[in-house]
Amino acid sequence: MNAWLLGAALATLGCAAIHAFVGGPEVARPIAASGLARVPRFTALYAWHMVTVVLVAMAVAFGAAARSEAHRSAATLAAALAVAFALLNLTLAIHLRARVRELPQWILFSLIAGLAVRGLSR
Repeated sequence: MNAWLLGAALATLGCAAIHAFVGGPEVARPIAASGLARVPRFTALYAWHMVTVVLVAMAVAFGAAARSEAHRSAATLAAALAVAFALLNLTLAIHLRARVRELPQWILFSLIAGLAVRGLSR
């Protein structure tokens, strides 16, 4: 068992839970109730739920790779996504001059990426 990849799996699962159960009421519900036109509103909600699916898939990939080297390529892809999401969030936060508490996702994705890279380097 690769404890680092297991940690990445658990951190990603935690991220998915935060996304769904904290972010849902704070972000998705206001989008759904907004005055946006139907197509932009539905597209934003679709993207929101796609992120949920991707986070769960990443957690599964890390968990599978923690148990078996046969799933290493899936964990490598999930790690690359975590790095990309952290960089995207940081870039957006800098561009928007956002405070850390307004767009803190990069912190969790950086943790996930760090755990995954450490686990994949073993």
